[in-house]
Amino acid sequence: MSTDAPVTKRFKPYQLSIAFGVGIGTFTMISGIIPQLTGSKSTSLIHREVFGGIPTALQVAFYTVIPMMLIWGSLRFADRIRNWERGAPDKRKTTTKNVKRRLADYRSGVYMRTLLRDSAAGLMHSMIYFGFLVLLGVTTVLEIDHQMPEALKFLHGDVYRGYALTGDVAGLVFTGGVVWAIIRRYIQRPYRIRIKTKAEHALILGVLLAIGVTGFGAEMFRIAQGQAAGVNLDHERWSVVGYPLAQLVNGASAQTLTTWHQGWWVAHVLTFIVFLAILPITMLRHMFTSPLNMYLKDRERPKGAMKAMPNLTETSLESFGVHVIEEFTWKQLLDLDACTMCGRCTSVCPAHATGKPLDPREIILKSGEVMAATAAHAPGGKVSPPLSADAEIKIGANLLFERITAEEIWSCTSCKACDEICPVNIEILDKILDMRRYLSLMESNFPAQLGNAYRAMENQGNPWGMSQTDRGEWAKDLDVQILDPGAPFASEYLYWVGCAGSFDDKNKKVTQSMAKLLKRAGIDVAILGPSEMCTGDSARRSGNEYLFQMLAMPNVEMLNTMGVQKIITQCPHCFNTLKNEYPQLGGNYEVIHHSQLLEDLIESGKLDVTNATLEERITYHDSCYLGRHNDVYIAPRKVVGSIKGIEIVEMPRNGTKGMCCGAGGARMWMEEDIGTKVNDERAREAIATGATRIATACPFCYIMLDDGVKGAGKDESQIKVGDIAIHLLDALENGERSIANQSAPLAVSNSATSSQSFS
Repeated sequence: MSTDAPVTKRFKPYQLSIAFGVGIGTFTMISGIIPQLTGSKSTSLIHREVFGGIPTALQVAFYTVIPMMLIWGSLRFADRIRNWERGAPDKRKTTTKNVKRRLADYRSGVYMRTLLRDSAAGLMHSMIYFGFLVLLGVTTVLEIDHQMPEALKFLHGDVYRGYALTGDVAGLVFTGGVVWAIIRRYIQRPYRIRIKTKAEHALILGVLLAIGVTGFGAEMFRIAQGQAAGVNLDHERWSVVGYPLAQLVNGASAQTLTTWHQGWWVAHVLTFIVFLAILPITMLRHMFTSPLNMYLKDRERPKGAMKAMPNLTETSLESFGVHVIEEFTWKQLLDLDACTMCGRCTSVCPAHATGKPLDPREIILKSGEVMAATAAHAPGGKVSPPLSADAEIKIGANLLFERITAEEIWSCTSCKACDEICPVNIEILDKILDMRRYLSLMESNFPAQLGNAYRAMENQGNPWGMSQTDRGEWAKDLDVQILDPGAPFASEYLYWVGCAGSFDDKNKKVTQSMAKLLKRAGIDVAILGPSEMCTGDSARRSGNEYLFQMLAMPNVEMLNTMGVQKIITQCPHCFNTLKNEYPQLGGNYEVIHHSQLLEDLIESGKLDVTNATLEERITYHDSCYLGRHNDVYIAPRKVVGSIKGIEIVEMPRNGTKGMCCGAGGARMWMEEDIGTKVNDERAREAIATGATRIATACPFCYIMLDDGVKGAGKDESQIKVGDIAIHLLDALENGERSIANQSAPLAVSNSATSSQSFS
């Protein structure tokens, strides 16, 4: 007797697609049969007769072809869903903890909030989207009323008048949106749209326009035919588009108008059939895949964290990273079909903007092409690609690097601008970093300069290649406690200085300034000095997970042994790694960036900035790893804004749209020899503000912008680049000097302490 537990069979997602299509198709077919059996019609004079003037043969064709197209479409969607099922597992289950966030993400998408970040494109798309939804609802309501027995019919009288008005206004909005889209794509032609316009865009827009135009044409001749037949249709005045159009042709005979009405009706139905035909095989599919993708946005790991990997010294895995489609997760494969090809990611990518090989949209398109061309389960062994590809592109295997080059992957600065701006929450950066893992760990295919940084991290514990014994040298003239390795931790905070703050001459000044500010505020901190090793951010972002673990695991073990609970960092890369990724290795700490701490100290009064004064103009540059990776935008601005006398100006690209300095994603250690240097481009933007000071909150940003400003011919006497801690300390010391130079002390009123905010 078998003791095996019974196996519970569950529907697979692709089977649910087929079931849904068959269900909707069957319901549509039945909805055509029921009225024929019941024969119920409305007796109200203010109503619309369904299929009025349409021959029975055409009605039968309607209720036969439409259900068949719905079922066919569900089968094509099932093919696509089976493609996603080829991917590796991904924890995206809806739970009681995340359901609220999931629904919020979904609403944000379907309400067009994400698209409206670009107001013009968002409004245009909203007109098409909401107009189409209302028209679909209007058609559905008419069909429901069609099924009802006479006593339950509701679409008459004032209800019908409101219905007619709603339908025409929605049709006008929808058609107007389509016309706007045509003008935008083929006349205005913005760069991100122009470079990817294909024949299928013309087909899609043509079909949508035809749906709107033929709908109004059928309505126009329906009303005109009724008037010619002597029917009182004054209530159709509420059809604010169809009724005026009908007056243009109401001199023709009833028979002629009937023929024209039937012709326009057939044209309208045919365009809808074409719409159903292209829906699953063109980028129109995003009507379904994009909302689903937005619903699944929420994930277990923090926003700034890479996917965890097993201990590479113990794992039985034989391949790491991603080089074939099946190594992406199913959610990453859904991403490929959810893309709307809008190109917003292209428009904000710093690598693309400065002439590098990378285009984030191309990563999605090329990956999607590989997935589509290797769908063995589908008819012909393939499905349609995300966007129609050039005929000469041939894909013979599921290898991603058959379409994607290593140069594209290594051009990425991991700034996350593409992810942040994507209106449908596609995770582009994850895919790039997963492919980097394969290139680095499996093929050792990485830039030569990066190899130097790897060796330095492995041998010296830092990418600068400096001796670990020099880590605490910056503090030799300051009253800073350097802990012995493994000593019990008794201070309130551990100050994690980071490699740049310990070894780079520019950033040593940041560390020293921060130490002085902490002392002024009476904050008890200690540093690890020679015991501190690189957190491993550059190793991990460049795909070298083995080196990351080699650096991170001893750090975690040391911090846990010492009993460290609170950590201050001045490097957003250290901040992100310690806060978001060390928990994957058992290191759970309260990590605060120095901008956040300074903000708290100023607001609480522990750090007295009453006399902090600078009579200068200043602009702040957002760090990608502080901003887009961790959503810290306000704290550094408040710190700078606490300084009196300054004029503050934002660069055109700021906040969530800020431009990268070019050093993230381990690009700090790679030569930039293609196109314009990213830091030069950003420096020019900062200089153009007319600022005499540029504030940063990241050591990499400090180095890159300072180099860019000097490369533009500006020395420190003209523009001073520095971390917010440097500017704040300068302001405090400047204010104190001013007071000391006066013959008598000035009493500073409380009102003078109000901080200046960014405009």
